[in-house]
Amino acid sequence: MTAQVCVTGSNGFIGAQIVREMLENGYRVHGTVRSLGAEHEWLLKLPGAAKGLQLFSASLQDDDAYDAAVSGCDYVIHTASPYLLKVENPQVEIVEPAVQGTLNVLRAARRAGSVRRVVLTSSLAAVTDEPDNDKIFTEEDWNKKSSLKRNAYFYSKTQAEQAAWKFVEQHDATFDLVAINPCVVIGPALGPALNESNKILSDMLAGVYPGIMALNFCMVDVRDVAKAHRLALTSTAAQGRYITCSDGMAMAELVTFLGESGYQDYKLPKLDMSGAAGTLLMKLASYTQPKGAGDFIRSHIGKTMRISNKKICRDLGIEFRPVRASIHAAITDMIEWGHIAPASVTGGR
Repeated sequence: MTAQVCVTGSNGFIGAQIVREMLENGYRVHGTVRSLGAEHEWLLKLPGAAKGLQLFSASLQDDDAYDAAVSGCDYVIHTASPYLLKVENPQVEIVEPAVQGTLNVLRAARRAGSVRRVVLTSSLAAVTDEPDNDKIFTEEDWNKKSSLKRNAYFYSKTQAEQAAWKFVEQHDATFDLVAINPCVVIGPALGPALNESNKILSDMLAGVYPGIMALNFCMVDVRDVAKAHRLALTSTAAQGRYITCSDGMAMAELVTFLGESGYQDYKLPKLDMSGAAGTLLMKLASYTQPKGAGDFIRSHIGKTMRISNKKICRDLGIEFRPVRASIHAAITDMIEWGHIAPASVTGGR
């Protein structure tokens, strides 16, 4: 009998790739979206979707919203969570939806009685919100620095994952829990929206950045993140949390790579601001940015994020795509979607 999986947030950047991954591997999928409508028709055109995908409307903070989608499912993958960097009330706008949404999905899985495992899309944000030049972060680490006033999005991911583990510990559930903790997720999109992680690359080409800052980006391909979720569903070795990361690149290295890879005629940053004076200037300038972006700059600039992916490679046997290939795939895809102008339009080749 074909296994059935519920994927919440199935129209999201990660969620859609998970739906594709599950359909390609023979699963029947119940996908949830905020509201049913023509804007999600692209999901129903994925290979295998005609027979294998059914969409349900569900809202994170509605108590019983996920019951219908989860009913009869063998597995649940919960990806839906607000991702907002500019908010007026972080508790109401991102923390409460993230936590309540996670608990509502787990309650629905418990009520269904058929669910064997829930895979939660968490984040590296729940591991740490600040690089440490003297430390390599692993799944044993938890983000203890974020708050409503500092990196509120990171705080929401931490609170939501911790709430999930607490729920499983305190309730008599028929399922177990596995968490996937991706770093910056890039790569091709299945839907028309531009996600915030790929936007780092599009902004890099569009001249948004004032100069080359002392920032380091740990990245992973969205297709590998989707595969990690699938492997985590049924692997008997899967347990606990899994950091999902391919490799890291300093901003200077990234700019050089882009310039040498056919994107030199875009508006890549040229001014070197990676020294002590530039870093101080950027910290001061960060206070003029939206709070989430400013918090990120102040907590990350001048430091190198180092994380270990040994556990997921060992337990799930996954091999990550080279990050440079993922960057190429992301940029090519954004040009096709119209998020980035072709080089001929910008004056390049």
